[in-house]
Amino acid sequence: MFEKFFPKEFNFFDFLDKEVEIVEQAAGLFKIIAAKGGVNEEDREKMRAIEHEGDKMAYSIIDHLNKTFITPFDREDILTLAKKMDDINDTINTIVSRMKVYKVTKADKYIIEFAGLIDDSVKALACAIKDLRNNKNANNILKNCMDIGKLESAGDKLRDTAIGELFENEKNAIEVIKWKELYQEGETVLDICKVVAHVVESILVKQA
Repeated sequence: MFEKFFPKEFNFFDFLDKEVEIVEQAAGLFKIIAAKGGVNEEDREKMRAIEHEGDKMAYSIIDHLNKTFITPFDREDILTLAKKMDDINDTINTIVSRMKVYKVTKADKYIIEFAGLIDDSVKALACAIKDLRNNKNANNILKNCMDIGKLESAGDKLRDTAIGELFENEKNAIEVIKWKELYQEGETVLDICKVVAHVVESILVKQA
């Protein structure tokens, strides 16, 4: 009879697993879109739906944080993971939106490379997040976090190469502006993945 007076406990591992699975869906769809070189209305709506689902999941995690006293690790770390994974979704969604608005109709080798790096980074992130359930998985978690760092560094180099070639070969100022933005946003996704990886690493340190 006293249950209603006490906050319920929730499995935040399940929530985080679900959110990172949504991020994987976004990265996977972006990889497909990049390979095709254009964004049709069906793909655009699919990405919007994924982004919306990610928003709902992030809000759900935040809401449940306000309803429970006991969490598997620091509340601030859970909050940061929820928000930053949602930022990954949002930024991928922004890239796809810009591709649609800018009427991109052909595949671009650098966007394809960015999509591949992002997909690899998100997959490593998903492994790291899901392994947080078990302290015995610390080595696997650290390896995946290191891989994310390497992918982010590769993204930095790719951005510089892509923008450098753009300024060297493209004479149309409008084309320069739109592609520069797309390349920078691609690298931003990898930056956010690295931020999430650092949060995961800090969780391991606190639990050691």
